[in-house]
Amino acid sequence: METLQLETKVHDELRQGEAYAPFANDINGFEKKFYIESYGCQMNFSDSEIVASILNKEGFGATRNYEEADVVLINTCSIREKAEQTIRKRLTEFKRVKEQNPGMLIGVLGCMAERLKAKLLEEEKLVDIVIGPDAYRSLPGLIEEAETGQKGVNVLLSREETYADISPVRLDSNGVTAFVSIMRGCNNMCSFCVVPFTRGRERSRDAHSIVREAQDLFEKGYREVTLLGQNVDSYYWVDESVSNGSALNGAVANAVTFAKLLEMVALIHPTLRVRFSTSHPKDITEEVLRTMAKYDNICKYIHLPLQSGNTRILQLMNRTYTREWYMAKVEQIRNIIPGCGISSDVIAGFCTETEEEHQDTLLMMEFAKYDMSYMFFYSERPGTLAARRYKDDVPEEVKKRRLQEIVKLQNRLSLESNQRDIGKVFTVLIEGESKRSEMDWMGRNTQNKVVVFPKEAHRYKKGDYVQVKVNSCTQATLLGQII
Repeated sequence: METLQLETKVHDELRQGEAYAPFANDINGFEKKFYIESYGCQMNFSDSEIVASILNKEGFGATRNYEEADVVLINTCSIREKAEQTIRKRLTEFKRVKEQNPGMLIGVLGCMAERLKAKLLEEEKLVDIVIGPDAYRSLPGLIEEAETGQKGVNVLLSREETYADISPVRLDSNGVTAFVSIMRGCNNMCSFCVVPFTRGRERSRDAHSIVREAQDLFEKGYREVTLLGQNVDSYYWVDESVSNGSALNGAVANAVTFAKLLEMVALIHPTLRVRFSTSHPKDITEEVLRTMAKYDNICKYIHLPLQSGNTRILQLMNRTYTREWYMAKVEQIRNIIPGCGISSDVIAGFCTETEEEHQDTLLMMEFAKYDMSYMFFYSERPGTLAARRYKDDVPEEVKKRRLQEIVKLQNRLSLESNQRDIGKVFTVLIEGESKRSEMDWMGRNTQNKVVVFPKEAHRYKKGDYVQVKVNSCTQATLLGQII
């Protein structure tokens, strides 16, 4: 899986990778209340919206106050040890509240569910319900079981479940941007990653249901959708309702590739922006790049995780590409989509990484000139291929020092990238008020850069497109003025 969350913050106007609790919906008319908090990747945030929809139909309304909730749920992340430690601490806080309210139920959802179900249920007695990412439909039944004093558990993985028929409840939404899940699971066995074991095999969602969801969002006033998947470029769905499934030049006539899906969503309306996350470098095709270049409303931004700039380390990571191959992919993107924003994931201190191999990563970052990056030091995850095959032999102090060097370089690259935009005019979608001042708007341009600008006397609102000239910048934000 490509990491979808932010570890080292580089966009001060965006919240990514933080704990996420929903705004209360109208709980009048609901018999019971639920509270849900999400950690980690955007897929978890999207899953929480599916869970909210399932619970709404069972008579539960969302609340932001967990102390008044009948059911408290925490959607978990296992990508790093630090994330699990944070979640355990939070569960301990919930348990203290439960001691004053014995009727409250506490549940763990998502990636920690399968891996730590025994510890959470029996050894530490922190939760009443444990449910995996493919079992959310069974949540109402598990709640009923837990209400009788039984432990509710379902961590079974599925080869079919995509939740295509469930309309997500948009939690904490700004009413302008939304996530749309297009696939689940991952077939890439990157040696450092636990996701194939916690989210199961890859399966693609019905393309027509994706388009319907995006169309519905547009009709409700949303102006940007982000198509989500662990590896969106491997999206592949065959429309069985079309009778002609014959192959032509190796391609199935009624198959929908990711490039075709991008086009289908882009054609909903020219003012609906389309983004996607995340791409695996080995799978992003020229057809996808040509489709991006063809449609103005497909954003010119690609998250292209590197992980390491050294071929030997990439092989240990089972990334299936070389340093030279990745460089050629970056050049292809630059040639087909001039000015395309590119960001990355970088891991410092993977097993056996030498100082020279670390330098290769820094040189690759200089070559790619990433606009921003999600940066980590390696954290061994139990059950992964790396944990079974390799010794985690780089000292933590060395990992942290190498990470600091990566962060320092990326900070410079981000600032230089933003400085190159000074004097340019961008079309910006207004997402809301700036965090720093209610007198300013914030939004993003097509390259996914945050732009902040004064409201002044203009009668604009959230969801409007405006032309903004960039006058200055910080490392993380473009600062400009409506023209």
